[in-house]
Amino acid sequence: MAKIRAIGRRFPDYGWSWPTGGLDQLLKAALLHDENAARDRAAAWLDDNDIDHVSFREHRLLAAISDRFGRKLAGHAAYPRLVGLQKMLWTKSRMAMREAEPVLKAMADAGCAVMLIKGASRIAVNVSAQRGRVAHDIDILVRPQDMEIAFDALRGRDWQIATGVSPQYLRTRLASLRSMNFYKGNYGDIDLHQLAYDGSQQSAEDDLAIWRRAVPAEFSGVAVLVPSPADRIALAVAHGGLDAHTHSDWLVDCAVAIEGAVDWDVFLDIAARRGLAVAAAVALSYLALEIGIAVPDEVLARVMEMADRRGMSRWSSVLQAKPRTDFGGLTWLSRGFAKQLRLQRKKGRLRQAEPDVVWRGKATTAGKTAEAASFVLSQGIAGPPGAAREMMLDVVVRIAVPPVRRRIEMEINAADRHVARLRSMAISRAGGERTLRFRGKVKLDQTVQGLVLEARPSRQFRVWDNEQAVATYGALPFQLISAKFSPAD
Repeated sequence: MAKIRAIGRRFPDYGWSWPTGGLDQLLKAALLHDENAARDRAAAWLDDNDIDHVSFREHRLLAAISDRFGRKLAGHAAYPRLVGLQKMLWTKSRMAMREAEPVLKAMADAGCAVMLIKGASRIAVNVSAQRGRVAHDIDILVRPQDMEIAFDALRGRDWQIATGVSPQYLRTRLASLRSMNFYKGNYGDIDLHQLAYDGSQQSAEDDLAIWRRAVPAEFSGVAVLVPSPADRIALAVAHGGLDAHTHSDWLVDCAVAIEGAVDWDVFLDIAARRGLAVAAAVALSYLALEIGIAVPDEVLARVMEMADRRGMSRWSSVLQAKPRTDFGGLTWLSRGFAKQLRLQRKKGRLRQAEPDVVWRGKATTAGKTAEAASFVLSQGIAGPPGAAREMMLDVVVRIAVPPVRRRIEMEINAADRHVARLRSMAISRAGGERTLRFRGKVKLDQTVQGLVLEARPSRQFRVWDNEQAVATYGALPFQLISAKFSPAD
């Protein structure tokens, strides 16, 4: 039996990042094998906290606790609110699943293998888990060569892109995006991934191996794949272990996966390839030593050995693993610095087949349009007659800018092809009308009759019901004053 060294609660040892206080109580209520001890933790937390005044992180764990104990907590004054909370979260999860079902089936029917990851994978493995596992967004992984199939399936069923760019822009750049978010209606929320891990956790070999290890499952009647137990643990650690416990039910996901037949050699290989040893040491040591989850001693010892060898670089991961509710002033600053370093590594983009074409707007003075011209969000630009060729296009627009600092975003597209992004900044908060000139090169195609100039939001919202959000991020109506083609320089 492997000997596990003592783990301290002081920085930079792994126990410093273990959950504490109310979060520790909730996790133990959800996970302790001793049901009486777990129920005592749940009751103590309910005594000391108001369900209506805690965050979504706690709500997610409360759903698991309500599912575990049911009417055994009926004697507590908070029980009716607890039941109501679980029903509300379960309903939202079910609505999200129902919105996702048709498009997942469409992907499968088109020959696109779909792997569910994160919370959705746990529900696919065990459908009864949906009452205790909140899954308001559905995370799906597809192979890079299937990204266009998945993208077209989503767009063809009116799923909206969560960023402000157009479908034409995004479709030409699918190869360079690790993931993107789509939504539909009030509840539909899908995160589409072509790689399961972020840019700071890269491994080309494991990107292929995760598919070889995947196992078949079913999600709302749709045939899908789910990661192997070892992969589910590694993914939970990778996505949750460095996020300051924004959503702590990832530890519950780990515990549930550990109960299966885990190939620990595979897990250790993933942790080494992906640089997950420190986050895994924090998570597994807490689950094993504080909760009593059956993590093999030799596995925990090897994980800690890998993590210990990280030297001072492990400090960054230990800082990022600590629950944000435990932050002091110095911890906030230190963690923020460590996170920014990781985000810089994470930003490493994949190969981009199509370079961004950005035209910068310049303030200009121009004559007025005809009095009948109105402000619009989209307007066609007729191309000049002649054969396909490169031309310069000079566009002048008048834009009504709200009294806020914001980006001005527009695009030129040709049918399904993206041509250019038009960008400017409104620095002054004075607002009012601005006249901008954009100039750039376009490649005209005989198969396309003309171009379309359209205003774009700088970000998207599911519902545009907030005046401040509309003013700051919404698409800005414009008047097209002129659009002139000339020979390319």
